[in-house]
Amino acid sequence: MQDIRLDSPLSGQLIPLSEVKDPAFASGAMGRGAAVKEPAGKVFAPVDGEVTVLFDTLHAIGIHAADGADILIHVGLDTVNLKGQHFTAHVAQGDTIKKGQLLLEFDAAAIKAAGYDTTTPVLVTNAGDYGKITVALGEQEISSDNAAAAEAAPAEAEDPALANLPKEERVAKLIWKYVGGRDNVRSAEHCATRLRLIIEDKSKLDEKAIENIDGVKGQFFAAAQYQIILGTGFVDKVYDAFVAGTGLAGSSNNKAEAYAQMSTVQKISRTLGDVFVPIIPVLVATGLFMGLRGAVQALGIEFSPNVMTMSQVLTDTAFIFLPALVCWSTMKRFGGTPVIGIVLGLMLVAPQLPNAWAAIPGGAQQPLLMDILGIQVPVVGYQGSVLPALVLGIVAAKLQAALKKVVPDIIDLIVTPFLTLFICMLLGLLVIGPIMHGIESAVFGAVAAFLALPFGIGGFIVGGLQQVIVVFGVHHIFNALEVQLLATTGVDPFNAIITGAIVAQGGAAVAVAMKTKDEKKRALYFSSAVPAFLGITEPAIFGINLRFMKPFLYGLAGGACAGGIAGFLHLAGTGMGITVLPGTLLYLNNLLPYIVVNVVGFAVAFGLTFTLFTPEE
Repeated sequence: MQDIRLDSPLSGQLIPLSEVKDPAFASGAMGRGAAVKEPAGKVFAPVDGEVTVLFDTLHAIGIHAADGADILIHVGLDTVNLKGQHFTAHVAQGDTIKKGQLLLEFDAAAIKAAGYDTTTPVLVTNAGDYGKITVALGEQEISSDNAAAAEAAPAEAEDPALANLPKEERVAKLIWKYVGGRDNVRSAEHCATRLRLIIEDKSKLDEKAIENIDGVKGQFFAAAQYQIILGTGFVDKVYDAFVAGTGLAGSSNNKAEAYAQMSTVQKISRTLGDVFVPIIPVLVATGLFMGLRGAVQALGIEFSPNVMTMSQVLTDTAFIFLPALVCWSTMKRFGGTPVIGIVLGLMLVAPQLPNAWAAIPGGAQQPLLMDILGIQVPVVGYQGSVLPALVLGIVAAKLQAALKKVVPDIIDLIVTPFLTLFICMLLGLLVIGPIMHGIESAVFGAVAAFLALPFGIGGFIVGGLQQVIVVFGVHHIFNALEVQLLATTGVDPFNAIITGAIVAQGGAAVAVAMKTKDEKKRALYFSSAVPAFLGITEPAIFGINLRFMKPFLYGLAGGACAGGIAGFLHLAGTGMGITVLPGTLLYLNNLLPYIVVNVVGFAVAFGLTFTLFTPEE
């Protein structure tokens, strides 16, 4: 087979597809190639050819090269939801293009601010026609071999009456057949590569049959959507055939439908994820600064007072003004004006108020006592608090929306912000703050006590169950816990526990890959396992371990053992948001125990799976 080499169409950092945080791309189901992390905002043509696909949303472009290669450039992950916002096209579908020609421009900063990952996969979608595929960016090169591509088996017992239909109609009719019929699909839409469905009754699905349809490259559930991977260009045709005559076209709102189908716990988890995920990068950076400072001090290096002060600016600022970050993100999530959220959060930590860390019994400062209807209400700042800012942000967003309905437009710009700030300041400092801070202290005190149970019991339980929680999609509920642990104690023991659970699932997946005799499946399994060692377990869980079940259970056992050791050693990171290999940076001052936890998690899961599990191929 012919080998091909492509120059990356974007500048940035070239990474393997296995590191992309999307199982459809990471598994190689969409094709082979590489991805560009932290891309600049311009996409150039990597080859001479023709633009075969350009979505109205402008987030993805397909090119048919003069040499026959079909290339997909997908800017960001799930950016179809932006509906073209922050994108500008310089070509149209059907245009003939030359290598180096500007195709698209996008505002990477705005896309990130909207909560989307800008990592951009660059794929050869007809990769089966080629041997080695190499993507180059400067001195960086990433190559993949044809052996890594797993071929889909034909669907079993397909209806002979469908044989003479065009391929897209045949695939659409088979999908309808195996999703349980038209009454079982609430809404349908598609992105550049996937048909996305909201299903009424999951028990009616025949997932194996759908995966085996000739033309389907994979399927999985994510964010309450059933996603069927079809590939660029082909997904348009299947979607048109799928919705023809159904009334589904143009009427679906999958995001709202997906949210409506979630359980209460899933809704809470998703909401907390939407609030805290945007601020996690700042807390990750702060944790790295703390880890580096601790490692340097452990080597016996002393800082001068001025240098120590500068380092404290780096490590303490995010937590001192944490309510401002939380209130800003909450206002944005609930449709309020983000800058009002920032100001409200800053009011909770205003320097005129007694500092929360100093206004404790026997502390250097005393709370302000406000007399309200004969009741003495202590008022302090809320440095490092989460719940007061979270609840205040929700109240402020709802209040602002209510005011906009009654305040005349001509004075809305002045009156609405004034009333929102005034009312919410009083509520925040006198009502919401004291109540939520009391609840927060009780809840997180109980959690901290559970994690600190003797002999690592708390860590054993959390480590054994954490990946089950990931499967159910409610793991974001722990974001608030980790933020509060960092704000109050300066360290995050939860991070140390879950890193063992994550690496254990990777260990189980590696064992399955090593025991698989089919070379194509083995290569696919290894590519799905690799992201686990970077902290991303979804490809390993959904692509391998859950499909066979036993490896998943053995991974849970490995996570429990690793979590127990982390709890027993009282291991804790200086930050949150990164685990396994990247997480090493959070443990520079306590590296050996961290390595032990990861080795135990991997070894137990790998050993159990390799010894007790035999894949049926």
